Amino acid sequence: MPQGAPGAQTRPGQLFWHGVINVQQEGAVKMGIFHTKSIAEIIKGTERHALKKTLGSLDLVLLGIGCIIGTGIFVLTGVAAAKYAGPGIMLSFILSALACGFAAMAYAELAAMIPAAGSAYTFAYASIGKLGAFIVGWALICEYTVGAAAVAAGWSGYAVGLFKTAGIDLPKAWTAVPADGGIVNAPAVLIVAFLTYLLVLGSKESAKFNKILVFIKLACVALFLLLASPHVEPMNWQPFLPFGLGGVATGAAIVFFAYIGFDAVSTAAEECKNPNRDIPIGIIGSLVACTILYIAVAAVLTGVVPYASLNNSEPVAYALRTLGMNFGSALVAVGAICGITTVLLVMMYGQTRVALAMSRDGMIPQSLVKIHPKYGTPDKITIATGIVVCILSGLLPINIIAELCNMGTLFAFCVVSIGVMVLRKTEPDALRPFRCPAVSIVAPLAVLFCGFLISQLPTNTFLFFGCWYAIGMAVYFTYSRHNTLLVEKSNAEFTLRQGHLENGSAETTGL
Repeated sequence: MPQGAPGAQTRPGQLFWHGVINVQQEGAVKMGIFHTKSIAEIIKGTERHALKKTLGSLDLVLLGIGCIIGTGIFVLTGVAAAKYAGPGIMLSFILSALACGFAAMAYAELAAMIPAAGSAYTFAYASIGKLGAFIVGWALICEYTVGAAAVAAGWSGYAVGLFKTAGIDLPKAWTAVPADGGIVNAPAVLIVAFLTYLLVLGSKESAKFNKILVFIKLACVALFLLLASPHVEPMNWQPFLPFGLGGVATGAAIVFFAYIGFDAVSTAAEECKNPNRDIPIGIIGSLVACTILYIAVAAVLTGVVPYASLNNSEPVAYALRTLGMNFGSALVAVGAICGITTVLLVMMYGQTRVALAMSRDGMIPQSLVKIHPKYGTPDKITIATGIVVCILSGLLPINIIAELCNMGTLFAFCVVSIGVMVLRKTEPDALRPFRCPAVSIVAPLAVLFCGFLISQLPTNTFLFFGCWYAIGMAVYFTYSRHNTLLVEKSNAEFTLRQGHLENGSAETTGL
């Protein structure tokens, strides 16, 4: 009876063997830059370098909040209001939230379908192919690494300021980069080194630390709303749109940086106890909670003081000082430091998981794929990431604005939204624990909104990414393209051996 015919008897392991033979016979297809990996291949690949499953839905929600609420709420809210949108910054946050909301639905479906590390990179490999996956992964490397270095430098500035408030002046030689007259930005290096150590210890330990800091900064945000709300003057909201609707749109492109973080939740899919249920909760839950907080803070902030006075690095603390609440201002400053710390932690975490997925596939050296036998974490990649971020934040002047990170994230959102539509066609029968509602409407809207926000970014951003992708294409065609073929062959041989073992086991037991 032909294999696959009704009533055919197929022993366990035979399907594995048959699948590998097909893979080997279709080697010419796998050589193409548009070769995609099946969901089964991706899941199978995680078994060779398995991560510990320690995270629950609450951990994931707090992981998302940890990365979303930070620089955006404590800094960008005031800057975007003063320079771009005025009190209309509330609409800017809503516009950005819509773009993120549509993309979040697509992320939730794919993350539940494909519970593997790598986020948008992995989803792209399953939907649009090898080259597209590399392009997305290359964008995410820039987003997370450059963003983490910039956040670390910002953390140093807040920490130095806090010490100064306490009457302790740290020497410039150890708090400034060489270009600014110092030797090294030691606080930035120390915080990155400490968080790298936590990430090596394990996602559970990192999640506990993140949870503590998230509760502290949420308490500080709640304190600000409690203290400042009674002092809101509606006249400060006039004019509501001083820069017009164009200012609202530009403000949305700027504050989009504030929402970077919910996508980091999907990088934790492989370490989630029940990814089919918990990942959608983590993605959508963190986005909804943060959107509500952003709009509330924006409304109170622009209602307490004139929007034109908010163009400073600490608008929330500034507003409380203006009201004569210096103690409350100091507490909010502590919350800001906690907020920036969690952002840095999650950005470094996301970078290590994207790099892990790319390393597994041979896009970057596969020697980096090593899971620590005790901690169950990718320690080599984590340490390498920590070293790079330490060098960037400790020795180089970080003048990179939020738009540089936004470009990579918006591009990834577009790819994921396209990917969910592609997989509905190519994998119609795949298990979908969470389904994006009205995908034919939601996914195109996500691409449309994200594409619009990309168009609002400055020209320098496009020039920077053009150079970054030129380097990336050189890496891909000189190394990644050829190395992935070797890894695919190795994976096929591994699957063949596994199928052979299962086949032998079945024969031994008489099944």
